[in-house]
Amino acid sequence: MTRLSGFAAGVGVLAWLAAAAATAEPLRIPETELEPVAFEQLDRWTAEDHLAALAAFRASCVAVLKAGERRDAGRTRREPRPIDEPLREACELASELRGTLGSLSARRFFEQAFRPVRISKLGERDGFITGYYEPEVEGRRTPEEGFTVPIYRQPAELVAQKPKRAAVGFPNRGKIGHRAKKKFVPYHDRAAIEDGALKDRGLEICWLRDPIDAFFIHIQGSARIRLDDGKILRINYAAHNGHTYLPVGRVLADRGIVPRSEMTMDKIRTYLTEVPEEGREIMRMNKSFIFFREVIELPADAEAVGAQGLPLTRERSIAVDRAIHSLGTPFWIEAELPLESEQALTPFRRLMVAQDTGSAIVGPARADIYFGAGVDAGTIAGRLRHAGRFYILVPRAIDPALGAEATPLPPPRPKP
Repeated sequence: MTRLSGFAAGVGVLAWLAAAAATAEPLRIPETELEPVAFEQLDRWTAEDHLAALAAFRASCVAVLKAGERRDAGRTRREPRPIDEPLREACELASELRGTLGSLSARRFFEQAFRPVRISKLGERDGFITGYYEPEVEGRRTPEEGFTVPIYRQPAELVAQKPKRAAVGFPNRGKIGHRAKKKFVPYHDRAAIEDGALKDRGLEICWLRDPIDAFFIHIQGSARIRLDDGKILRINYAAHNGHTYLPVGRVLADRGIVPRSEMTMDKIRTYLTEVPEEGREIMRMNKSFIFFREVIELPADAEAVGAQGLPLTRERSIAVDRAIHSLGTPFWIEAELPLESEQALTPFRRLMVAQDTGSAIVGPARADIYFGAGVDAGTIAGRLRHAGRFYILVPRAIDPALGAEATPLPPPRPKP
């Protein structure tokens, strides 16, 4: 492909666009409403820092291009999606950018390589946004007085019967369990594991002081563990036990303990701490349990690793439903979020990149925004449970015309 200087001349771009138009396929996502729009319809699109978004996208492209090479060599079992090859081609185009890039050049790249399509679950107009972060807590490599709460790695017998179009890695969907007496049965739930179902099997990565810390690390999917020798142990999501995730905040709201509109992670933690017996019972109602792997490829100060195997970018990386979306896909998200405080809603208009996933992230318009590590990041992330407008940026080789399994969005309901 012709090398590009900045986003110059565009010979390579025009050739790529012509080829894309000739081979375009319709966009099909089951049980999803889709509405092609123009970039001019995206609120504050021109005010975005497209250069920062391009940096996050190009980081993802490292993994996207490697995945394409594995497909070419027949070294992957996942059935490719229609978007995979066009996304790879967009990444190849991004890799051709040379010279000093500005935000305008970055914006032109996205506008010429992609089309925006508003996306939502069938029957709904908005998607749902939450936040996550990387907790940092004290721990030990071996159990000792005060450090008795284990963090487990994935047991060998835990397997997934993957659906036909499964994602790479441990899936969010499909039957997950183990074989017992020649039958495939559900795996141990949270209560059984906490009561010792995996004890003395050498699966422990480390031990923590507080079971509430462990519970929130399960929710976040990664953590930095401060060891007594001053080193930082990094752990990251590896698998889950297949049981349905139950948000603790929903339990507190249903019981009238914390109003749903006032629910934050800090308030959940405060309640669980103040009433430990009831808190333990509530946590065990969430039967889902997360297993981790030790991250050895990152320095202590690097951001958490996402499902692409690459460090995440604060407030640019999102976790999405990997059973629906390909990692590396850009999304434009519009929402009003409590970033400055619980009360103040800040306009959030940002180009994000799908770089992670999680067992609780399910649906076509569902995103978990990564806010970094530490207490402050956790406070912000814990406030988010908000609706938002989702636009998937679809490579030009994918026809934005609605596919057979998609329907147009209904018009907005008139305000009373």
